Amino acid sequence: MTRKYAITGTGLVVLASLLVWPFVGPAVRLGIVLAALVALPVQIVSYALLDRYRDEVNGFLAAWVGGTLVRLFIIGAVAGGVIWSRHEAGLPMLFALASFFFVLLLLEPVYFRRGRQESS
Repeated sequence: MTRKYAITGTGLVVLASLLVWPFVGPAVRLGIVLAALVALPVQIVSYALLDRYRDEVNGFLAAWVGGTLVRLFIIGAVAGGVIWSRHEAGLPMLFALASFFFVLLLLEPVYFRRGRQESS
């Protein structure tokens, strides 16, 4: 199920990026690509851990809380980097990163339900 989540998540990120691509400049494009390169691996690993510990309450909670803390730390680190560097791609990257995390988080329950149905 993790593989299907990764493929679908990657497709969503690529589709969203392509939809805005013609309307933004090079700095925003760079920010979007960097955000995708950060968000996708984090989300895929986080989902894989949740899926792995699906039937173990303590493991599942540890994976869920750990994944949430990692995402919060990454957004905070990127925000700090944006403030410190003042690079023109920073703010679009932060916005894209938060958006990718949000959309990919919304995708998780869909695959959790499917995984539960397939294993029954």
